[in-house]
Amino acid sequence: MSTLLLVLQSGYSAIVGVLDFCLVYWIVYRLLVWLKQTHAFNLIKGFFLIMMVFLASHFLGLQTIKWMMGELTTVLIILVIIIFQPELRRFLERVGALERFVIPSLESDQEKQTLIVKHILKAVSLLSTEKIGALIVIENRVSLGGYMESGIPIQSVITSDLLATLFFQGTPTHDGAVIIRKNRIESAGCFLPLSDMVDTDRRLGTRHRAALGLSEVSDSVIVVVSEETGDISLVENGEMARSLDEKTLEFRLFSIYHEGVSEQRKASFGVMKERLRHFLRWK
Repeated sequence: MSTLLLVLQSGYSAIVGVLDFCLVYWIVYRLLVWLKQTHAFNLIKGFFLIMMVFLASHFLGLQTIKWMMGELTTVLIILVIIIFQPELRRFLERVGALERFVIPSLESDQEKQTLIVKHILKAVSLLSTEKIGALIVIENRVSLGGYMESGIPIQSVITSDLLATLFFQGTPTHDGAVIIRKNRIESAGCFLPLSDMVDTDRRLGTRHRAALGLSEVSDSVIVVVSEETGDISLVENGEMARSLDEKTLEFRLFSIYHEGVSEQRKASFGVMKERLRHFLRWK
């Protein structure tokens, strides 16, 4: 019996050790992938070069350099935080938002929220046909209040006519983004942050880069209509699905909604499994 217990304990320890190693490896790998996609990667290399100089001065007995580096340690830590502030904020927001993205405006009244989605689809279809550029943001859990303040307050129920009109040439809001909160159009003509990811396609226009930029710092769902081609794109979680037809966009928006409704009814185990699945897919 004691032998069996020892075998079980050793087996358990081995499994824990393997899981521990795999988890650390995965975290380091994902962190390096994330850093390489940002301008922070070159800054990190410079930081490690400075640290190597400090270690070399310690082992070689270069007292002056060692003293200087020791005095600058606190300053360097503060500088790192300041320099990497956008990347750190984006990383922490991503880690904190592990759930599958859902549209918050789609609440308990399914028929009402389905009608809202249909209004959005009708407006997008018109804008795409007429090749009128559009940038429609659907707020999720992360508040977009700061971006709303950069635009013109609308605070109206969602209708396809109003949504399309806000992007017509000659209106003061046509160049900015429309932000939807719950079942209302809150603001139009809003300014959004442009994506600063290194691997962003340089052929993308300002609207597409703004959609990517906002999706990198929030959990919003963004619909983009190209002014040049009329192509429809859907942006979420820092990723863009381009050249969508109306049926595909409709399916995607409704699938986001239905996933959100089902998540609210899941047991704790199911919710944690969904969050883990999304986190493992994060880049």
